[in-house]
Amino acid sequence: MQPDIGQVITFEIKQDIANRYFGFRKLIEEDKIALAEKVKQHQFILEKRISFDLIRIYILLRDELIAEDFLALIGLNKKLFYDSYLAGSDIIRQRVFRGIKLRGLTKKGRYKNALFDCYERLIEHVEHYRETFADLLAHHDMINAEIKLFYKNNDLRSILGFMRSLGDTNLSGNMQGGMEPGIAGDIEGKLHLAPPNPIDNSLPIMPPLPPLATIRKELRKISNKAFAQHKEDIRSYLSQNRQPI
Repeated sequence: MQPDIGQVITFEIKQDIANRYFGFRKLIEEDKIALAEKVKQHQFILEKRISFDLIRIYILLRDELIAEDFLALIGLNKKLFYDSYLAGSDIIRQRVFRGIKLRGLTKKGRYKNALFDCYERLIEHVEHYRETFADLLAHHDMINAEIKLFYKNNDLRSILGFMRSLGDTNLSGNMQGGMEPGIAGDIEGKLHLAPPNPIDNSLPIMPPLPPLATIRKELRKISNKAFAQHKEDIRSYLSQNRQPI
C-alpha cells in the first residue's frame, strides 16, 4: 500500500517545525548553562581573592568598629565577609597571610604597610571582579534578547494551532501528545523558556574602590588606631626577623 503523499508531507512539515523550534531552544538553553557556569566560577574567584583580601584586613584591624570605619571609608557594604571568629583565629591568620611579605623598619611601620598592601591587592581584585561582572551582565542581557527574539519568531501557540490544522491530533518528534482542548496551553506552559537568573542574585554588586592615594591619610589614622589596640598575639607577627606576617 502506497503511503498517502499528503500525510508524508504533513509529517515532514511538522518534523521540520519541531526540529527548528527545539534546535533554537537548545542553543539558548546551552547559553544559559554556560552563563550559570561562569557565575559559579566568578563566585569562586570572589571567595578566593576578595574574601581573602578582606579577611586579611579584618585580622589586621581586629576590632569590629574599626573594620566598620574602614568599610565606610572605601564604600563597601558593611561587614562584607566579616566574621568575628575569622578576625580572631590564629589558624586562619596563619593561612591567609602565608607568603605575604612585610616592609618597614618598625613593627608599626610594617603593620601600616601590611594594611596598605592588602588594600592595594583588594583594589586590583575588585577591579577584575567588576570587569568580569560587567561581562556576565552583557551575557545575561544577550540571552534575554535571544529569548525575546525566539518568542517573536516562534509563537508556540500559533505553531501548535497550525499543526493541529494539518489534520493530525498528534505531534511528531519532540512534540508528542494529544491535542484535546486545553492541551496546547499545557504544552506551552511546560515548554516556557525562562530567562536566566539575575546576576546579582548570586554575586554582590561591588562599587569601584577609591585609590590608596586618595584615602591614605584616613587609612593611616585607622591603622594607628587599630595598631594601638592590638595585643602581642598580632604584634609578634610583625617581628623584624619574620618574612610572612
